[in-house]
Amino acid sequence: MFVIHAEKRLQCGTNYSKRLRRVKNRIPIIVYGFKKSHICLSLDHDTIFNIYKKPKFHSNTITLVVSNEKYLVFLKSIQMHSFKLKILHIDFLYKP
Repeated sequence: MFVIHAEKRLQCGTNYSKRLRRVKNRIPIIVYGFKKSHICLSLDHDTIFNIYKKPKFHSNTITLVVSNEKYLVFLKSIQMHSFKLKILHIDFLYKP
């Protein structure tokens, strides 16, 4: 099981996500599903990139810790840059 510390984003949207990646080196992520409201979060790129390389990250339950709240999630999808080794966006699903 992986434990990842994330921060809530104040805004969701394309322009804010681009600025987040470029200026702060953070990745926008969204957690959604199972009749719960979605949450917009951000993660440090270097931290998540090292975890992303491990095969178990793609199939195990992940614990997201956001300001003392814990969410059990599954990885839904990862969007990668076409030629750079950069993660652009991650989607997670709530665990039922």
